[in-house]
Amino acid sequence: MSESAIRDRLRLSAVAQERMAVSGAAAIAAAGQAMVNALAEGQSILVFGNGGSAADAQHFAAELVVRYESDRSARSAIALTTDASILTAASNDTGFDRVFARQVEALGRPGDIALAITTSGHSPNVVKALETANARGLVTIALTGRDGGEAGRLAAIHVNVPENRTALAQEVHTTVLHVWCELIDEEVKE
Repeated sequence: MSESAIRDRLRLSAVAQERMAVSGAAAIAAAGQAMVNALAEGQSILVFGNGGSAADAQHFAAELVVRYESDRSARSAIALTTDASILTAASNDTGFDRVFARQVEALGRPGDIALAITTSGHSPNVVKALETANARGLVTIALTGRDGGEAGRLAAIHVNVPENRTALAQEVHTTVLHVWCELIDEEVKE
């Protein structure tokens, strides 16, 4: 890849970020405030997704539990993508479509946050987890790409990155997750 092509690719990412700044700031703020409220009330954030979104879920949970940019009290967050025994047992015994829903049933409490990360919005296991979270009284948030799909329609708060290219959506997702970390660190007192 030439330096010119690299500059062009970086500009594509910058354009996607700018587009999100215009179209998504209000939804980002609403989702962030819901997380602040939940954490301030002693609730938890359950976060999940597949592939790169699974990695994003783990990244976000780690930033909340350990630290983002400064030392502070741990925040209650868990990525539902990390326990190999639960993931394989649920996949084997209840089907992969229920791998996150089963964990929401076990761990989610009314008032907790269920944060779904999905670039397509159509992952059956993400959709079923949101359905379960809604039925159990969790506050549902979907961070999506493309048009948001079924996940976006199911979530109480939909943060949509209107990018068809998965990589571009994921790049903006990372920024949104960091914005939420900053908001939480500013608003949730020890």
